[in-house]
Parts: sequence; structure tokens; C-alpha cells
Amino acid sequence: MTKIQAHINNIALSHTIFDLPFAFMAALLASNGKVSAWILFLIAMTVTFGRAAALAIDNLVDLKYDKLQPRLRYRVMVRGEISKQEALVFIIICLLIMVIAVAQLPAICLKLLPAAALPFIIYPFTKRFTGWCHVFLGVAIAMAPAGAWVAVTGEIFSVPMFFLCLAVMFWMAGFDAMYGAQDEKFDKSQKLHSLATEYGAAGAFKISKILHVICIACLLIVGLIMNMHGIYYLGVVIASVTLIYQHEIVSPRDFSQVTQAYFMRNGIVSVALLICTWLNYAA
Repeated sequence: MTKIQAHINNIALSHTIFDLPFAFMAALLASNGKVSAWILFLIAMTVTFGRAAALAIDNLVDLKYDKLQPRLRYRVMVRGEISKQEALVFIIICLLIMVIAVAQLPAICLKLLPAAALPFIIYPFTKRFTGWCHVFLGVAIAMAPAGAWVAVTGEIFSVPMFFLCLAVMFWMAGFDAMYGAQDEKFDKSQKLHSLATEYGAAGAFKISKILHVICIACLLIVGLIMNMHGIYYLGVVIASVTLIYQHEIVSPRDFSQVTQAYFMRNGIVSVALLICTWLNYAA
């Protein structure tokens, strides 16, 4: 049980709150609120185990840097509670479960799986060569609603799916840029890149605000295209207020509020949008 708990901590299972609600939201939108419980279950399995494998890969790739970063001394791989070999076995198991789940969905999902998984594989390496690595993370997270939409409709592309994925991408990239800005000095010392290393912490925060404004605009476009009711827009308002609050309490000169609570508070955005989308169809 101790080892299992260590793996759960390694993948920060609670952070599934960032992508799973958006996957469910996409499924509801794509089905006009009539998605089956079985499809939702398969989507949950795919997203949960796919994300677990992705984060384990990220931690494995970045281990040499994490060991040098005082802020990350709490991580289980840094403390040696999980070996590299154990992490690899865990990754393989998660990927197998993900593939099995995807195989139960329409055939197009399995064909597109390599393309959907690619951003997760690329992301851990992007901080080696570009300050816009946060956008790559956003693309990876956006694969959750994209995959859910395809699972429900069998369609590779639709306009509302595109704007929903854009919203998720810009939302994630924006708050990850703010969170990562606290490591500006460390990243520069290790020749790693982020928006903060490229434009300074202040510049990263300004870009983050722009990304979040675009995110809200995209969510409004989704609502208009899908002819959503007022309750959906309440979710957009809650998301907007949450993001505004985040920008108010954190500044490039004071990172005291950049804690796990700050990180998890962003889950209000995804959860609020999911609940209000569901209520839109339930009403």
C-alpha cells in the first residue's frame, strides 16, 4: 500500500481535476446531453490512466533537474521512494489500460490515439528549447476534450470542439506560466526555458492574462455555437472570476500565494464549467 500511495503521489492524481471535467463537458456538448454512462466510464479510464502515464513520464524525464530544485524535494522520485525501473513499469501498465479502454470506443479513436498521445511525450522536452513550453502542456491537456468529442461523435473535427480545445489550451498554458515563473532563476541556471526566462516574470504574467482572456472568449463562442442557455454562461462567469482572483493574489514580485492551494483552485474552472454544462441539459 505504501508503494501504491507513492505512485499516486508521483502522478498527483488529484490533478486529474484539470482535464477529466473538460472531457466530460465535451462529451455532454457533443451528445447534446445524452451521452451514455458506459462512454463516460471509458472516457474516464482513458483520461485518468493516460494522464497518469504522461505525468510519470514527465517526472522521469525531469528527475535530474528535480533533484537539484529545493522546491521539489518532497517528490517521491526525488526522495527515492520510487525507482526509475518502477516508474517505467507503472507507465507501461497505465498505457496498456488506456489502450484497452480506447479500443472499446469507436475505431477512429484507436487510430487517432498516437496523435493524441504525442503532445504528452513531447512536452517534457520542450522546456529544453522553448519558453512556450506551457502551450505544449496546454495542447496535451486539450487532447482530453478532443478525444471525448471524437469518442461520442466519431468526427475528427468540429467547430465547437476546436474552440473548446483552444479554451482549455490557453487556460492551462496561462496558469502554468504563472506557476512556473517562480522558478525563473533556477531554470536559467539549468538552461531550461519558460515564459519567465524569456520575458521575465512580469512579462510571463502579462502573457498569462492575455491567454486567459482568449480562453474566456473561446468558451463564450462555444456557448453561442451550441445555443447554450444562461446556466452555461454562469459557468463561464465563475471561471472568469476564478481567473481574475488568481491574477489578483499572485504577482511577479510575490509568489507566496503560489502554493498547491493556488494550483488546485484552478480546478474550480473545469468543475464549474462541467456542472453548468450538465445543468444546461438537465434543466
